[in-house]
Amino acid sequence: MTQLGQYPPARHVIVHISDTHLLAEGRPLYGAVPVEQRLAELMARLEAGPIRPNAVVFTGDLADLGEPDAYRRLRAIIEPSVDRLGAELVWVMGNHDERAQYSSLLFDEQPSDAPQDRVHMVDGVRIISLDTTVPGYHHGEISGEQLEWLAGVLAEPAPHGSVLAVHHPPVPTPLEVMAVLELHDQPALAAVLEGTDVRIILGGHLHYSTHSTFAGIPVSVAAATCYTLDLGAEAGRLLSGVDGGQSFDVVHLYDNQVVTSTIPAAAFPEVTGFSTQYRPMIEALTPHQRLEQLSSKASTFNLNEAAASGA
Repeated sequence: MTQLGQYPPARHVIVHISDTHLLAEGRPLYGAVPVEQRLAELMARLEAGPIRPNAVVFTGDLADLGEPDAYRRLRAIIEPSVDRLGAELVWVMGNHDERAQYSSLLFDEQPSDAPQDRVHMVDGVRIISLDTTVPGYHHGEISGEQLEWLAGVLAEPAPHGSVLAVHHPPVPTPLEVMAVLELHDQPALAAVLEGTDVRIILGGHLHYSTHSTFAGIPVSVAAATCYTLDLGAEAGRLLSGVDGGQSFDVVHLYDNQVVTSTIPAAAFPEVTGFSTQYRPMIEALTPHQRLEQLSSKASTFNLNEAAASGA
């Protein structure tokens, strides 16, 4: 396929989904949000689209109450879909998850109350699933033993770098009450990460999409698929969870850059666009012809577009 811009295709693509909050028996969350249906529709949208990821990463709060049936239903939706995408599946523990059910029902292991830290090698990229949960609590912590383990993993660089996936993102939040539930002792994590091959940190927990840096590393937080927190809610609300704005993220790893994009979980009505049948025609043009047809406001292509829009 002809390269149309300055950059070749990304070397690796990661789909990042968070906070599914499934309940047993397919029950709606808060009696109102059909979370299982929303997740199934999101995966169907992903499969129907052009994205073919190397990995699909879920950054925690997979089940809302840690119910065994919720994890079984999650696997029934996700595993066949990810298999059809030809991708690696990466789970991450969240504060609403329970370690024993998570370890036994998602990994077919003996139930364990130990931190659920794992390493996945995906086409030369090392994806580290780090458990930031505290049993019985909603805030995040990373023990000294976990930090020592992480430092050992990162001691040798991976061929194409590392991705750190956590539930509690090491970023500030403008929702002050959520700050109570943040990841504690973040400087200790920064000390381990500085100077390593970690290219991006993926997180969830906040129920809205946000981006920052930590220890010089980009941080990308995916919004929830269940409900989102409205940062623009009226001033009388301390927190406002709404059934809208659900989305997932896509991470493109280039040789020297990382690009994250947020995609709505549900499609919107299309008002303009072009079929893929135009691609061969565009590829057949020289770079100069391409620029004149697609960039010039005076081109036949753009004049026809302006006429169609009613301008």
